[in-house]
Amino acid sequence: MNNRERVIAALHFEKPDYTPYTVGFTSQMHDKMVAYTGQKDYGAQINNHISSAYLTKPEVEVKPEYFRDEFGVIWNKSGADKDIGVIDSIILQERADLNGFDLPAVDEAFIRQGMERLKSAPSENYKEAAVGFSLFERAWTLRGMENLMCDMMEEPEFVHELMEKITQRNLRIIDIALEYDFDGFHFGDDWGQQKGLIMGPRCWRTFIKPYLARMYGRVKAAGRHVSQHSCGDIRDIMDDAIEVGLNMYQTYQPEIYGFEYAKQLRGRLTIWGGISTQRDLPVKTPEQIISLTREILDYFPGGGLVASPTHAVPSDVPPENIIALLSVLENQ
Repeated sequence: MNNRERVIAALHFEKPDYTPYTVGFTSQMHDKMVAYTGQKDYGAQINNHISSAYLTKPEVEVKPEYFRDEFGVIWNKSGADKDIGVIDSIILQERADLNGFDLPAVDEAFIRQGMERLKSAPSENYKEAAVGFSLFERAWTLRGMENLMCDMMEEPEFVHELMEKITQRNLRIIDIALEYDFDGFHFGDDWGQQKGLIMGPRCWRTFIKPYLARMYGRVKAAGRHVSQHSCGDIRDIMDDAIEVGLNMYQTYQPEIYGFEYAKQLRGRLTIWGGISTQRDLPVKTPEQIISLTREILDYFPGGGLVASPTHAVPSDVPPENIIALLSVLENQ
């Protein structure tokens, strides 16, 4: 089997010859691995099974450690989080009639460039297009988290109007991407916290599920798989996500779910993750990482798993632990 066939086997709950995997890094951690190994493009050397084209335009630095995204939001990266940061400005300061508010036009040339790059990725890999901050996160970065939470209670029509604008823009991106040959579409949108949903299941079903169903539906109608990233505990709405078309869930955090919950998902939802960047990779010994990784792989003898750290590996992880992790993943 090649890499693509292994991922597809996992998605179909069929036993691959070995478990497919991905290992991604924050920019700081990638630099750390380059320094440790002497391999300039370290991330390209580890045989990740999934190649991705992120169809969100890169941020522009406006002053040292402050970056503006394509929606005009300024991100302050002067703190501990150098990869994402925290928002430094709120675009939608007041609730208003959104008829006069336009999201940035989709840059079709940029989308097509991303899809062309994906075409040139290793042919044996599973290929996915991806949109980060795809709905809830895009809304709160424009409006502010606290404001959006209040809006859900006080001004539901405003929230629906904002979600509709975001969805329409995403559908345009999806439609352009679907002109190309690839395997799946990946949505990034954090809904969970350490215990439960940020907005609660009722608000998720009211303000997120209907729009998610339309975006998933567009992808599924074209015969592609759907994967979704959300950190945190989203088990309250996992069945809802499966109902509207979710095939693969990233990221499955064992410190939140354990692996008993995975038994309830077998045959219905493929897990992408399972190796904790919160509880295990930063603090365990290399020998413990080897043992833990083998244990996780053994828990999925019949497929249904794409093994991966539960987030882009942060810079507090010892390089020795990544080497230990890959010694198992690469030599199953």
